[in-house]
Amino acid sequence: DNPAACVNCHVMQEMYDGWHKGSHKAVATCNDCHTPHTFPEKYLIKGLNGWNHSVAFTLNNFPEPIRITKLNREVAQGSCLYCHGALVTAISHPQDASPTDCLTCHAGVGHSR
Repeated sequence: DNPAACVNCHVMQEMYDGWHKGSHKAVATCNDCHTPHTFPEKYLIKGLNGWNHSVAFTLNNFPEPIRITKLNREVAQGSCLYCHGALVTAISHPQDASPTDCLTCHAGVGHSR
C-alpha cells in the first residue's frame, strides 16, 4: 500500500508526482483506487498487475506514457463509485447503454497534471 513501491518504475514517476500534488493524497494510496475493495478480488488484481508489470518492465514492452488497461480502468471506476457513489447517484445513468464513466470527465483527478 506504499506509493513508493509503485514509483520504483520510472514510467510511474509522473503519476506519482501528480498524486503527490493532488487532493487524493490525503485520503487514498495507489491501491485504494487501483485495486478492488473486496477479498479475494483485491489480491487477484494485485497478483495479475504484479505479473503483467514484471513482464512488461523486464522485457521493456510497454507504451510511454503508460496507459491504463480496460480491466484496470473498470477497477478504478469501481473505486470512484466505492467512495463517491452516494454523491453521484443522482447524475449516474445506469439505464443507458454505457453507464456514467467517471474517468471520461475526471481522468486526471488522482494524478493531477
